[in-house]
Amino acid sequence: MRVDQALAEVLARCAPLPAEPAALDVLTGRVLAADVDAPCDLPGFDNAAMDGYALALADRSAHAGEQFEVAGEQAAGDPARASTTACAIMTGARLPDGLDTVVPIEDTRPADPGTGEGPARIVLTAAVRPGQHVRRAGEDLVRGTPALSAGTRIGPAQLMLLAALGVDAAPVRRRPAVAVLCTGRELVDDPRQPLASGEIRNSNGPFLRAALAAAGARVLPGPASVPDDPAAFGTALVAALADGADLVVSTGAVSMGRYDFIPEVLAALPARTVFHRLRMRPGKPLLFAVLPGGALFFGLPGNPVSSAVGLRFFVLPALQALLGVPGERPLQARLSREARKKSGLTLFQKARVFQQPDGALAVDLLPGQESFRIAPLARANAWAVLPEDGESLAAGTPVAVYPLAPADAWPDPSPPATRP
Repeated sequence: MRVDQALAEVLARCAPLPAEPAALDVLTGRVLAADVDAPCDLPGFDNAAMDGYALALADRSAHAGEQFEVAGEQAAGDPARASTTACAIMTGARLPDGLDTVVPIEDTRPADPGTGEGPARIVLTAAVRPGQHVRRAGEDLVRGTPALSAGTRIGPAQLMLLAALGVDAAPVRRRPAVAVLCTGRELVDDPRQPLASGEIRNSNGPFLRAALAAAGARVLPGPASVPDDPAAFGTALVAALADGADLVVSTGAVSMGRYDFIPEVLAALPARTVFHRLRMRPGKPLLFAVLPGGALFFGLPGNPVSSAVGLRFFVLPALQALLGVPGERPLQARLSREARKKSGLTLFQKARVFQQPDGALAVDLLPGQESFRIAPLARANAWAVLPEDGESLAAGTPVAVYPLAPADAWPDPSPPATRP
């Protein structure tokens, strides 16, 4: 199956999960299940953007040399009051009713000594425009207008906005529960355990768990690895479903070897295999199935980079769809040098995206593209996707590039929507 067809098959089975309320202090990292409208104006009142003096100018400008009588002071946190004369004012202080302009203190000088609390009259040392240095009520957001959209992942900036609006809770998507099952009798889970002949460290497990958690999943506890035994794998799979897994992600045992038993375990459940083997490299043996009860199963190949590709381009898009996050759009970057590939396969390449002197994006395909080589992946900042058709791509050819994880997604390159 083509890569785009396979992804469409996955996403067709990923309706957003139900919503649940979450308090402000636990919203970080969660995804909004509904739009949040501003419950109040932001700012809530006209206030000073500078330390200085609030004046009543209405529609006229004031010129250098003009004098104003000063009465009183307005500090941040002081309640509303009315004034017909200028008053000293601090940044963030509510503008007194009747006053409409703020002149910075550095654009004034005392006209007389005044009292120890400030001059009784001031002289302008620069021209003043009406309405200057005032933050208007609702200038950031007007009450009832959209603040954040459904599908938004809450980060520090979104949390700041909700806190400023006084929103103490919001509806978010339930976090998808994901079980990770790494197969292989050669795997050693304890990093302190010495390796016997033929053994390797389990690197897929920590990678998958960390990447899934960062993308918003609730990773279920379970065995770090499962032996190459159909019965043991079937037991672990049934246990994951009993724990409420929405997704099960396995590594290894999906190719064509003697110990690649996962297809027969799935058939015995019974599960419905949607696809097995794709026109891509690395990760060609990737398997996707629907388990009894509707949970989704991804069987990733065991080589680390094959596993990483399957996670990035199939598992994580499924996770984002379950969370109601809009689909990604890749950027386009020009190849820094010629690339050759086998026709009929989509190629996922470890890459570094960089900006050229003219500001255009370029992409360098890193050496060491073999699926067992982890070190180049640790040096990469992107995945470059070489299209299925064709065998040779000249230097300068634009190709799709993706960040290493959706959570690192680059800004949408399309023009911003016009504000109402």
